[in-house]
Amino acid sequence: MFLPIDRKDMEKRGWDQVDFVLVTGDAYVDHPSFGTAIIGRVLESRGFRVAILAQPGWKDAEDFKRFGKPRLGFLINSGNVDSMVNHFSVFKNRRKRDVYSPGGRTGKRPDRAVIVYSGRAREAYKDTAVIIGGLEASLRRFAHYDYWDDRVRRSILLDSKADILIYGMGERAVVEIAEALASGIDAKDITWIRGTSVKQKEVCLQEDDIILPDFERTASSKESYCESFRLQYRSNDSVTGKKILEKYHGNIWVVQNPPQPPLERIDLDDVYGLPFMMASHPVYDALGGVPALEEVRFSITANRGCFGGCAFCAITYHQGREVRSRSRESIAAEAARMTAMEDFKGYIHDIGGPTANFRGPSCKKQKEAGMCADRDCLFPSPCPALEADHREYMEILREVRNLPGVKKVFIRSGIRYDYLLADRKNDFLTELCQYHVSGILKVAPEHASAGVLKLMRKPEIEVFDRFRRMYRQTNKILGRKQYLIPYFISSHPGSSLEEAVELALYMKATGFVPDQVQDFYPTPGTLSTCMYYTERDPFTMEKVYVARTMEEKKMQRALLQFNKKENERLVRKALKAAGREDLTEVLLR
Repeated sequence: MFLPIDRKDMEKRGWDQVDFVLVTGDAYVDHPSFGTAIIGRVLESRGFRVAILAQPGWKDAEDFKRFGKPRLGFLINSGNVDSMVNHFSVFKNRRKRDVYSPGGRTGKRPDRAVIVYSGRAREAYKDTAVIIGGLEASLRRFAHYDYWDDRVRRSILLDSKADILIYGMGERAVVEIAEALASGIDAKDITWIRGTSVKQKEVCLQEDDIILPDFERTASSKESYCESFRLQYRSNDSVTGKKILEKYHGNIWVVQNPPQPPLERIDLDDVYGLPFMMASHPVYDALGGVPALEEVRFSITANRGCFGGCAFCAITYHQGREVRSRSRESIAAEAARMTAMEDFKGYIHDIGGPTANFRGPSCKKQKEAGMCADRDCLFPSPCPALEADHREYMEILREVRNLPGVKKVFIRSGIRYDYLLADRKNDFLTELCQYHVSGILKVAPEHASAGVLKLMRKPEIEVFDRFRRMYRQTNKILGRKQYLIPYFISSHPGSSLEEAVELALYMKATGFVPDQVQDFYPTPGTLSTCMYYTERDPFTMEKVYVARTMEEKKMQRALLQFNKKENERLVRKALKAAGREDLTEVLLR
């Protein structure tokens, strides 16, 4: 049974009031790839009455009164994606499709949805608790550079006027908040829960608290912005993380409690074993369903967190670097349930997560000592303490692909090839190529320039070259014609036209000409966005080149797709600007 979406559903359950109204900018999809579904089901499993208010009207507060006044409060998120990223391309053009809405139609959520929804919830019931969470809230929990306004904005906790902000993966925090509210504690007094941020007028500073530069300094000084980012980045660990405070004018403090510990295996198994319908709500069927579901419907989330540390990725700031995974039994059970679904055709599209071949902590000391604050697990090269081991993952893949009704198990989420190469047993690549590639394996070297890769915190291109040779040789031995599709990013900080030309030449030499190119998108919370805004590496304070104009961004992108006839003018212009007109015939012939 789906969670209630209207008063009729409440009445069928015999409810006269709900405990929480869970507001989301996405359509309601009851699948564990959607955060709203997970939070709703977790609260339901603890005995709370939860209703889903999906894509409500926001011009006034009427839709927020649909279920009546919630007993404990509103839980608000913008959906699986930041609403501004959902609405706008990197060139700030409004997108023509929203895969998280019925039929892919746009216009079903407002810009800055968390702020707008919170305001409407307050209008509906002034004295009801408002708790915000999800990606949009999590990545904007402190002062942050906003690409669309091109300025530093305040913490979303202040702009939304919410009582509590949940950051990171919120299952534990939301249950603790719910239990505190149910016990009669006012939302403004729930200030101690890990994984949350609150606002306070008076604070009692402790010796090991971390004080960020105040908002006025962060917003006006790029050096202070870098300092703030460094302090946050190095205290985003559940073992070593401290309380972080940021002061605003008017003597208001945003106080972030240390992160929640990641869910351990038994907890993840419990979450993913909840009674999800694995479908979008039937009210969307006549509208064409919800396109985002099709990509994940027959996929299985196996792990959380990522110690890969890519500078442009928000996973480090949201899910954290601490990797945890589900048990073999839990994953196999979900796969078995999948085979019983009416429209299952025998193909499981993915068993993975942020990085498919990560299964647990990267070294022995992490659970007790936490993640290293001064080095990464894989950058600039694999740490000597790294434990690269694919045995458990291979056991899971074997069990699932041998289930009755399963024809093929693919791996479509990211494979870290440097981690794969660090596994000296070298048997995973053979099994990957033999059983789990659909003719094409997608990997992400991201660039070819050593300087850009260093800023991206990605391995040198020679590591990718080593992997592609091994991949080619493995497929040759297996007698398979399978190919690599590499992902590259244009206009990342550090990439001038010179570096873009270097990448184009690499692609020409190797025969990699991608059909699609990802332009660097400065989203809140990432190291790369800090570099984009400040034009500095926040850890060294060295200057970083940044492509600022839309014209240069378009030229860098065109260089990565030099084979397309429609890009010829921009390629010629880029080569001329880079002083490399001698390469015109090389790239365009």
